[in-house]
Amino acid sequence: MTAPRAMPVLRRDGRVLAFRHPQAGLQLPKGRIEPRERPVDAAIRELHEEAGIFARAVRARGRVPGLGWHLVEMEAGPLPPRWTHRCADDGGHLFAYFWHPLDAPPRGFAAPYRRALAAIARWT
Repeated sequence: MTAPRAMPVLRRDGRVLAFRHPQAGLQLPKGRIEPRERPVDAAIRELHEEAGIFARAVRARGRVPGLGWHLVEMEAGPLPPRWTHRCADDGGHLFAYFWHPLDAPPRGFAAPYRRALAAIARWT
C-alpha cells in the first residue's frame, strides 16, 4: 500500500494550478503525508516545496474517488500565469507551472489526475 498523499488545490477563474513534470507529463501538485502530519499541513508544505508558493488551507475537500489522495482547497496571493520552480525534494526537477481550465479536456494527464480534475470540477 502506498503512503497517503495530500493534494493542495489552487483554483482561479475556472482554472486549477497544474505543472509539467520533465519526466512524468502533466500533473497536479501532491505529495506524501508524513507520519503524524495532518493532510492539511502536508498540503501547505507540499505546495511550498513543489511550487514555491506560500498558501493557506481553506478546507479539506475529501479524497479523490478510488485513491488515497486528500484534496485540500488552498488560497494564495497573486500568482503569474506561468512560472517554473526547481523542486528540491524531487531530484531537483524543474516544474513548469500553468493554469489548466477545468472545463478543458484533461489531455496529457494520467488517469489518477483526470479523476482528481473531475472531482475538483464538481466543487461549488
